[in-house]
Amino acid sequence: MNATLELDLEPSDAQDGDAVRRALAKRLGVAPGALPAARLLKRSIDARRGRVRVHLTWAIGEPEPLASELGLPHPREVTGRAEVVVVGDGPAGLFAAYGLARAGIACVVVDRGKQVQPRRRDLKILNARGGVDADSNYCFGEGGAGTYSDGKLYTRSHKRGPVRDVLEILALHGAPADILVDARPHIGSNLLPRVVSAMRERLEGVGVSFRFGQRVTDILTQGASGERRVCAVRVEHVDSGETEELPARFVVLATGHSARDVFVLAERLGVGLEAKDFALGVRIEHPQALIDRIQFGQHAGHPALGPASYKLVEQVEGRGVFSFCMCPGGWIVPASTDAEHLVVNGMSLSKRNSPYANSGLVVAVSRADFSALGLDGPLGGVEIQRRAERAAERLGGGQNRAPATRVSDFLAGRGSTSVPESSYLPGLVPSDVALALDATGLGLAERLRAALRVFARRLRGFDTESGVLVGVESRTSSPVRLVRRPDDLEAVGLGGLYPTGEGAGYAGGIVSAAVDGLNVARQITERLGTSVEVDRGSA
Repeated sequence: MNATLELDLEPSDAQDGDAVRRALAKRLGVAPGALPAARLLKRSIDARRGRVRVHLTWAIGEPEPLASELGLPHPREVTGRAEVVVVGDGPAGLFAAYGLARAGIACVVVDRGKQVQPRRRDLKILNARGGVDADSNYCFGEGGAGTYSDGKLYTRSHKRGPVRDVLEILALHGAPADILVDARPHIGSNLLPRVVSAMRERLEGVGVSFRFGQRVTDILTQGASGERRVCAVRVEHVDSGETEELPARFVVLATGHSARDVFVLAERLGVGLEAKDFALGVRIEHPQALIDRIQFGQHAGHPALGPASYKLVEQVEGRGVFSFCMCPGGWIVPASTDAEHLVVNGMSLSKRNSPYANSGLVVAVSRADFSALGLDGPLGGVEIQRRAERAAERLGGGQNRAPATRVSDFLAGRGSTSVPESSYLPGLVPSDVALALDATGLGLAERLRAALRVFARRLRGFDTESGVLVGVESRTSSPVRLVRRPDDLEAVGLGGLYPTGEGAGYAGGIVSAAVDGLNVARQITERLGTSVEVDRGSA
């Protein structure tokens, strides 16, 4: 028998293995002892219409795969001189290196930040004292921005093909097996660093080279105009200031959405750049117990459900306002990359046991907005981000203290004189976050107010005085796209350059960035006459 079967169970039954087996047997019309092999494909929670159920999808007649079967094929021993330099060790760069190693292609991975453990120490200093290391922070370092900012693996794509491949690779390197079945998979900022390090160690074991604390300052080219190609990457050692040139036939540019110096470099090199829509707003934080009651009612706190989340979308004057990167049981963290700009983000640990829930609450910003402000170049969106970030830093008073406004005060159009307790460790400063939003010149605060009123009608209690807005959330995605040819993913304007991931404007999270990195690796392997087959179509 091979079939798919769906169950909707009460939370307590979903947590009881015997109850699940009885429900499966009843649906199949067999005795529990005669139940055929079954594999859980998907688990999700449905809390619509005040009726909380756990939805389970099973593949009947398919046994659970062994852990050793995940993530095949594996990287193999790389041979020859490294002809590929991967710039950035975030998910796009790391998975690009993984994909190249599957084909036995040597590469060098360069990152301006540090490995997991020394990076962790810099983050402790950042949280405790507010001081920012421009090269080692929540955005830069091993694993990129996702390593210490949650590890959510949400994607609009089905968990097939390359998406399934990414999830299996993560599970193979220590991520919880639940990510293969949960509708909203999540690793957690306490576990993801180990997963990232395990992937790097596996790649080092087959000969891939990693260089940390080395900032790319230039990409060298050769050839006449119109036929220029990359030939080397110039790096600066962060600690010593010494420079070095790494020969490269191909360069994978996977530097993330906060490496603004790379945008400037790409523009100088004549790489095709275009402005890209993004979103900007705040972090909103509530007590997690409040969100649980709003979403789950009498089932709030049930261990089978975990902390509740939400997803909110509204159109205001033709502009989208929406929740982003929701972190149940999470923390707000300082995501600044320099002392002059204040940025916040969200994260949660694997158990999601913080007493707070937070989410980005952002307003769409379009290329038409850039033009309205006279910012017609490809870096116009970067300037809009900077305006809000500089204003937030001034309102917070420095040291990564963040301006904050109670939701009730924000809706009344005023600043706050006090704010509730918060997860944000550098500390909140009672203020008016509307001033930071409106420093962009786009009237974002009023649009956010209008959407908040709608959200409060959908989630009763969302506008309570215990809710607080913390500013600003500006690095939702890259406001710049490095243009590449759709057929082979090579950059327009410079041969041998492969922009990839969030920073290049082609991804919106860990999974999509990792998939993009694998796709770029596949293009390079084909250029080198090597290939590797990964079939996840039936997974």
